Amino acid sequence: MSSLDYYLFPYLADNYGVLIHDRKSGATAAVDAGEAQALLDALDKKGWKLTHLWITHHHWDHTDGLEAVKAATGCQVIGPSGSASPIAGLDRQVNGGDHFDFAGYEVQVISTPGHTTDMINFYLPGEKVVFTGDTLFSLGCGRIFEGTPAMMWKSLSKFLDMPADTVVYSAHEYTASNAAFALTVDPDNAQLQKRVEQISKLRADGKPTVPSTLDEEFATNPFLRASDASIRAHLGMRDASDEEVFTEIRKRKDQA
Repeated sequence: MSSLDYYLFPYLADNYGVLIHDRKSGATAAVDAGEAQALLDALDKKGWKLTHLWITHHHWDHTDGLEAVKAATGCQVIGPSGSASPIAGLDRQVNGGDHFDFAGYEVQVISTPGHTTDMINFYLPGEKVVFTGDTLFSLGCGRIFEGTPAMMWKSLSKFLDMPADTVVYSAHEYTASNAAFALTVDPDNAQLQKRVEQISKLRADGKPTVPSTLDEEFATNPFLRASDASIRAHLGMRDASDEEVFTEIRKRKDQA
């Protein structure tokens, strides 16, 4: 039985941070630190002491609070090597394919360049939980700033090989706008239509749409569904490659 608890908290306009706490050892990790006070307040609310901080990429809304949080807690900071913008305060730099231990649980580092070239995701296979940063969102994917569409499609394809019941913690509350766009490229998807209704209710009630599951994303997220015949027919791309279909979907979202 798992001894890990997860706590999602909002910060800035639409970001989410996550705390991962081990009840046995007391170890606590956080994913990203875009706003120090929000993270410290979340720790105080839960009564947990931060031991580790995992950074997904160099963008300011994921790193601005890093040094203040480290100074306040003494946590070990783990983040990507080879960043286009060096991240100050990292204690350990990791690459895709690396793994490390957190409270007896294996954490695998997955390289997912596209949004940025240094983007990494943290995957706990024993827990079936993945922290996707700005790579995979509920019903969406990250905008491509530093990488290429081919790079992003290769990164997203890595999720297709994970168990469908994997829980996905993404870093932004973008789901409502992603849902509206998804309907424009996959309008006949009954599961998508149902999910959009659920999302509307959650947001109307002030509740987060994160986390989701890969099963939900496989069925409804157009950015993972480049091989879907209905989407291909709607786009007039029946004979295109998956990469070409993804690229067209991403282009349309950028222009939406």
